[in-house]
This record gives sequence, structure tokens and C-alpha cells, in this order.
Amino acid sequence: MSDHQSDPAEKTAERGAGPLHLSATKLRWGLLIGALGAVLAALVTMTVTGFESDKVEAHQPGAAPVVRDKEFSSANEGDCLTWGKPDRSDLLKVNCADQHLFEVAGVVDLKAYPGREFGDGTRHPDSLRMTELRDEHCVPAVQRYLGGRFDPRGKYMVNVMSPSPAGWQHGDRTLRCGLQVAATSASPASTGSATQGDQSKVHAVGTCLGINQNLPTDPVDCAQPHAVEIVGNVDLGKNFTGGPPSEADQDKFVEAECNRLSTEYLGSPDAIRNKTLTLFFDYLEPTSWLAGSRQLDCWLGKGADREGFAPIVGSARGEILIDGQAPVPPPNTGRSTPAPLPGAAPLPPQPQPR
Repeated sequence: MSDHQSDPAEKTAERGAGPLHLSATKLRWGLLIGALGAVLAALVTMTVTGFESDKVEAHQPGAAPVVRDKEFSSANEGDCLTWGKPDRSDLLKVNCADQHLFEVAGVVDLKAYPGREFGDGTRHPDSLRMTELRDEHCVPAVQRYLGGRFDPRGKYMVNVMSPSPAGWQHGDRTLRCGLQVAATSASPASTGSATQGDQSKVHAVGTCLGINQNLPTDPVDCAQPHAVEIVGNVDLGKNFTGGPPSEADQDKFVEAECNRLSTEYLGSPDAIRNKTLTLFFDYLEPTSWLAGSRQLDCWLGKGADREGFAPIVGSARGEILIDGQAPVPPPNTGRSTPAPLPGAAPLPPQPQPR
């Protein structure tokens, strides 16, 4: 996270004059917390991407592996896999141009692991051990697969697929390291190979991101409670070339673009103010830029009295509720006065008309 501290008045619009902007530093802190939440959810629900042990039949001694394990055990680097059933018993290899849930970046044979931990007759590793194996083997495998251009804050997360318990019992000790779309719940489908194109974590304009513990989660219908609504995408590659642009230069460009895009999305420059919403944006870390990411989302949301966001129901293009209440537009007197900074001396009295 950046050490940059914005001027307290920076990105704060005059009252009654336009949208209020949260400092980039505060927004990046919020995104970091959201990313940590996604990682924690991943450890619980996605670390061992394999087969549910209570829904697969056991192999008979000497029998061939079941058909789905043939699909798994024949998957190599660059293959894409998908499934529809919760136990993943319908696992299939598909063209990466089609929708898929997992892209294989490398194969790890645990038989080559020193010691007898993964020898014949041993138990399938538990989730904690699989997490360790993922971090040890799959993170470097993904970096190699992408030529060192993996964006840790991008759309993908590193994951590992293991054999089914039946396959493990039959002697399969291979793991598939790969990439899945990062999400706080079940991984959404992806199209196209991760080796091609931009890894930026952006969403389609009009998408609403759900809310959990006052932080954004996965896309939901805008009629459901959500933290933010995507009003535009900014491509920094159209304005910056060469090395990573500075935070200040990014902020200046992205703020102007997000203001323009939000006005186009809502149809009025006063809509944000009238709905008492705030325009948010982030910035690209150097690691993301060097990985090839170039895009950012423009978000509309409402800061909560506590940390994070207030729940919103409805699209900002129509009627909305914030914390269950309809927003009340602030009065517009035709002129505005900037809010005084905390601890500042009171403004001098204004001359009264004679």
C-alpha cells in the first residue's frame, strides 16, 4: 500500500458544487482490506480445487482411474478446465477461448518430493497442507507460465487442483497449478488465456459489487444491497507509455476521466451530488503496471459513518436507497463555501449588504 498522504482538502469538492472524492490513499486501504477478505475466503472455499471426498467412488485395487481423473491427469500446461457439478465429477478440458474455470500453469509430481509424505498408502493432504503446497509450488509456476508478468492485484488468483481421493488412493500424486478468476465466493468463469491481454481487475459498466462487512464483494444485481456501482473504465495506456506513471499523474488523469464517464453514465453532472454519492477510483501499483495491467474502474458509492461503504439498493441511474433511506439532495444556493479543515480558524465575517 502506498505511503502517499493526500492533502486533507485534496479531491474534496466544494459543498454544493459537485461530487466528493475520497483520497486515493484511503481508497487503496479499502481495496487492500477487500483483497485480504478475498484471500481468506479463498483459503476456506477454493484452496483445494479438486473433488469432494464424500461424492466420489473409491477405486478397486488394480482398477483404472475413473474417467474424470483421466481428464485431470492428462491436463498439461496451457490447458483449460471447467465443470458444472459441485463435486467436479464432470471435469472437462475445453478450449481456453471458451468459458472455463481453471487454466493450468504447471504440473507438480509429488512423487519427486523427498521423504515418504506422499508415498503409497498415505492420506490425501488436508486443506492447510494443500495451501502450503500451492504457495510453495504454484506461485512460482504461475510466474514462469506468465513470463514473470503476474499481477497480484489483478483479476486472477493462483490456485491448485489435486486428484480426487479415489485418484489419490489409486496412486495419482500430481497437482495442477493454475489460475482462476479471483472472487470472494465461487470462482466465476473466464474466457481467453491469462497469457494474453490485460490482467486488470475491472468490471463491465453498470455492474454493482455486493457488500459484506461494509466492503465490496462479488457482482450482484443492482436491486440487491451493494457497496459500489461501476460507472466507467479508464485505460491508462492511452495516456501513459513507458515505465509506471507516478501516483500523482495517475490521480490527475483518472479523476478527470472518472468525472467525465460518471456524467455520461448518469446523464447529468449534478446527479452524483443530488444522490449524495461519492466518486471513487484507485491507482495502479508499479507491480501491476509492469505485469501489463492498464485499466481501472470508476466507482460510485457512499462512505459509511463507520469504515467502509454504506449499503445501496437500486442503480444510481434511477431511484436508490442508502442505508434504507432515500437520499436528500443538499440545498443549492448558487454559491458554495469549502468546508473548513479540522482545527482551522473560523472564516472572517462576510460583509452584509446595506
